[in-house]
Amino acid sequence: MVNPVVVGVDGSPSSLAAVEVAAREAALRGTELRLVHAFGGPSVHMPPHVRPWSPATAGLRELVDGTLAEAERRARGAAPRVPITRDVTVGEPVVVLEIESRTASLVVVGSRGLSGFGSLLLGSTGVHLAAHARCPVLVVRGRPDPAGPVLLAADGSPAGQAAVAFAFAEASLRGAGLLALHVWSTRTERAYDGPADPPFVTYDEGHLRDEEEHMLAAALAGHRERRPDVDVESRLVRGRVRAALIDASGAAQLVVAGARGRGGFKGLLLGSVSQALLHHAHCPVAVVRSDPR
Repeated sequence: MVNPVVVGVDGSPSSLAAVEVAAREAALRGTELRLVHAFGGPSVHMPPHVRPWSPATAGLRELVDGTLAEAERRARGAAPRVPITRDVTVGEPVVVLEIESRTASLVVVGSRGLSGFGSLLLGSTGVHLAAHARCPVLVVRGRPDPAGPVLLAADGSPAGQAAVAFAFAEASLRGAGLLALHVWSTRTERAYDGPADPPFVTYDEGHLRDEEEHMLAAALAGHRERRPDVDVESRLVRGRVRAALIDASGAAQLVVAGARGRGGFKGLLLGSVSQALLHHAHCPVAVVRSDPR
């Protein structure tokens, strides 16, 4: 049995949209959908020194029950045959969903919840989970009902191989094409070895393009053979990585990225490219860690 798809529910429009996407993902995988509401975190404020589900919180219980009932209604409308379970847990949403990710095939959240600041483009739950979850995380954002291929942010790094495999699997499940996009430029960090060297060195353009093309082919090697049903287009684009991927997401149904790429600081759990996509992509974004266990 495939591990369940878990979706965080807080009653916000964003989370209800995530429930529908999660239900369809569960249907594609042939597994159950698990609706999880974290009670006592930022999404629900309990009176101090009051135990959950005590008489003093009866109104909160009705609110939570109503929230889950509406979420289940939306899930059944999106995928009528998917088995659904509900869970109400005491704790912070980010902690609860991180624990749930240990036994899930996918965790789905909305891009904005009931908590947090209105000026933020992405709620803290999505950012935290993308960096810490033990399974792929799908953040539902962007235009409604997106169509097009699955867009893979291919960077050629060893850490990105988990994202490549996930993107191929998603394209196969959805019956969609896969666009593997690799963005390059003549300004590269790979040209220097130490701190005394210049931060950017211009390579011979033709030679560098050949190197990047070879890197992209190597990143996809083997996956095409394992997923022969997936129509794959590999594309090199010269430009700025984040801007190019965000632009390409406007014609995709899903963007898949690794949590960490080739650049940036090794101590960071979430790279700048995946963060930019989580905040600005025009369609849902899946972030896949290379070391989830």
